[in-house]
Amino acid sequence: MRRMVAETRLHPADLILPAFVREGVSEPVPIAAMPGVVQHSRDSLRKAAAEAVEAGISGIMLFGVPEEEKKDAAGTPGTDPDGILQVAIRDVRAEVGDDLLVMSDLCLDETTDHGHCGVLDEHGRVDNDATLERYAEMAQVQADAGAHVVGPSGMMDGQIGVVRDALDQIGREDVAILAYTAKYASAFYGPFREAVASSLQGDRKTYQQDPANVRESLRELALDLEEGADMVMVKPAGPYLDILARVADAVDVPVAAYQISGEYSMIEAAAEKGWIDRDRAILETLTGIKRAGARTVLTYWATEVARKLNQGRY
Repeated sequence: MRRMVAETRLHPADLILPAFVREGVSEPVPIAAMPGVVQHSRDSLRKAAAEAVEAGISGIMLFGVPEEEKKDAAGTPGTDPDGILQVAIRDVRAEVGDDLLVMSDLCLDETTDHGHCGVLDEHGRVDNDATLERYAEMAQVQADAGAHVVGPSGMMDGQIGVVRDALDQIGREDVAILAYTAKYASAFYGPFREAVASSLQGDRKTYQQDPANVRESLRELALDLEEGADMVMVKPAGPYLDILARVADAVDVPVAAYQISGEYSMIEAAAEKGWIDRDRAILETLTGIKRAGARTVLTYWATEVARKLNQGRY
């Protein structure tokens, strides 16, 4: 009876798998703070993409982890056609073609030696307009590599419009933009820093949003839509379900939410201690995110959950 009258249902197609690929490794490297998640080698990433297709999820969001000595102040690996993220995009497209949406993180934080999402000025502050020039280049090289969707995640003012113009200039109107519209300066990003071998110095409070604010997110939403966003996203998901619901009610474009590393790690840690039922907790959190209004959910459990849904175990 409960199954028959359920108002919210999860489906494999609702899910997107975030995946990390590390340059210069021949085997996957476990991420200590995220049990079960790895920095992939190129070969293991191709395998993960094939498994995602088999499970029926919609997409894979790729994050590149370059070798430390290649990082610099401008994030050069992010615009190098042979940078690890661009190589990974080509690898995954060669493996799965159009059977899986190949999505790419469009940000400089993984590639800069200071770990910020943009280039810095002479005072050590993020230079918004100079960063936008780098984002335009990144959009073009990621599109050339084969990305179906780019995800500008740096929270620079005007980034969606600049990326859209850059893609249009090279005739890639077919590449969609998933806007990180409401991205909060959250404590729950901690494990992600290890996942991407972040070199961050300081914090990102000058460009990510204040957890206390709601209207600011709605203003960012209006700007992203005006600039040409095809989809919008709220990040993190769990602590910001109210924001997610407000965004979903306000728009007629697809809405995504990112269940981030800290959300993942807390459940895995509590389950390992025997304090909660792991499967039930995963399902409950994902159902809550979808119930709040997300059409798609980025989650590190995407392939696992999709398999269990297909098997009728959820």
